[in-house]
Amino acid sequence: MAIKKSANESTSKNVASIASKLLKGPKTPTKVKSVAASALTQAQNKKNVKVKK
Repeated sequence: MAIKKSANESTSKNVASIASKLLKGPKTPTKVKSVAASALTQAQNKKNVKVKK
């Protein structure tokens, strides 16, 4: 069962920071890195980048 995510939800800055640190860790397990990467893809970008349609 998939959970629907509303369009305006994103990962918080705090969670994105932790995810970044986990990805950099050499001893972080692969499954944890996968979840961290997923969180970062949902984080807001620092720059306001417009998507071309």
